Amino acid sequence: MKQYLDLLRNVLENGTVKSDRTGTGTTSIFGCQFRHDLSKGFPLLTTKKVHFKSVVNELLWFLSGSTNINDLDATIWNEWATETGDLGPVYGKQWTAWPTKEGSTINQIDYVVDLLNNNPYSRRILFHGWNCEYLPDESMSPQENAQNGKMALPPCHLLYQFNVADNKLSLMCTIRSNDLLLGNPFNTAQAALWVHILCQQTGLELGDLVISIGDAHIYSNHMDQVKTQLEREPRPLPTLKINRKPNSIYDYKLEDFELEGYDPHPPIKAKVAV
Repeated sequence: MKQYLDLLRNVLENGTVKSDRTGTGTTSIFGCQFRHDLSKGFPLLTTKKVHFKSVVNELLWFLSGSTNINDLDATIWNEWATETGDLGPVYGKQWTAWPTKEGSTINQIDYVVDLLNNNPYSRRILFHGWNCEYLPDESMSPQENAQNGKMALPPCHLLYQFNVADNKLSLMCTIRSNDLLLGNPFNTAQAALWVHILCQQTGLELGDLVISIGDAHIYSNHMDQVKTQLEREPRPLPTLKINRKPNSIYDYKLEDFELEGYDPHPPIKAKVAV
C-alpha cells in the first residue's frame, strides 16, 4: 500500500501540530484521499501485521446491529463502554435500525443491497452513521453519554457511498477523523471487506476502493512507530477468499473469510489515544 505510506510521509513532513480531544496531540493534514484497485489484491497492510480476524469480527458485529461489546470477540472498544458493555447507539444501530420520528426504524444496509440488485446505476447507494440526535455531549465521558442514550463516540468512518460501472462495484469510504497508525489500516481493510461481501451477494465484480479522510493525523506518541514502518519495504498484497455464499448479508461468519498469501512485517505496538 504505497499510497498509505505516502500519506504517512506527507503528514510527517507537511502536517500541522495540533491539540486534540484526548490531550495527546497530533500532527495532521486536512483533506486526503487515496484509491486502490481491489482486483489487484486485498489492501491489508504489509509493513506491519494487521489482525484480520478483528477486522472481520467488528464488521459482523456492526451488521448484527449490536452496540454492546459483550457481543464482540475483540477488545478494541473496551475503553469507551459502560460496565455492562454498552456503547449507546453507535455504528450498528444506525446502519441497521436508524430511528424515525414515527417510532419505527430504517435498515440502511437493506436499502443498499436492494439498490445494487435493482437499480445499480443509482447515485444514491449509500449509508451513514452521522445521526445528529444521538451524537455525544463532549462535556461528558463516553460512558456517561452511553448511559444517557447517546453514542459513546461519534462515528469516524461515517459515510459509505457505492458506485457501479461496467459491472464493477466501487466504494468511497469517508472518514471524518483518522488515526493513521492504528485506525487507517483497519478502516481500509474493513471497507474493502464490504466490497467483497456485496460483490458476492449481488454478482458484481470488484472495482476500486477510495478512502477519503477529513482530519488525517498521527498522534505525538506514535511518531517513532510511524518512522519504523516507513523504513520497511511493502510486500505483495494478500488475496481474500470467501468460502461460502450465505443466503443473506447478515449470515456471514468469521470462518467464511480466508486470507491467502499474507506475509507482513512484524506487528508494531502503540497505545490507543482515549
